Amino acid sequence: MENANQRFAERLRAAMQKSGYQPKPAVLEREFNLRYWGKPMTLHGVRRWLLGQTFPKQDKLETLAEWLMVTPQHLRFGDDIGKRIERRSRRWDDAVFYRERETFEAFINLPAQQRKIVKEVILAFVQSTQTQSADNQPLFNLRAGE
Repeated sequence: MENANQRFAERLRAAMQKSGYQPKPAVLEREFNLRYWGKPMTLHGVRRWLLGQTFPKQDKLETLAEWLMVTPQHLRFGDDIGKRIERRSRRWDDAVFYRERETFEAFINLPAQQRKIVKEVILAFVQSTQTQSADNQPLFNLRAGE
């Protein structure tokens, strides 16, 4: 399995190519150092980024992202996490209607102790439903010796 640094390196190389730059250490060093106002990166340092051996600190990541016109999140994490979050959010938005939203708002406005009680009641209903829907299997095996 690839590690995070290697996936970052792939995204960095792809972003460089998409922006019209060859993904070579000399190109990365020159273009990065033209834009970064901190201590310049060495050829060896940027080579390690491109090979997935190291990962830049946040300020350098932001400079890379701005130069290559991608988000820092894209360089660091890729798009998969964002897509999963978006799907989950969309599922939530599609499944929850006005009355449920109204109920959730009321729940949120309850004091902490009452929210805890309501949560326990809901979880008890969920557990009861799961138990009943498990193909109507008995809760306990009453055969001797088990």
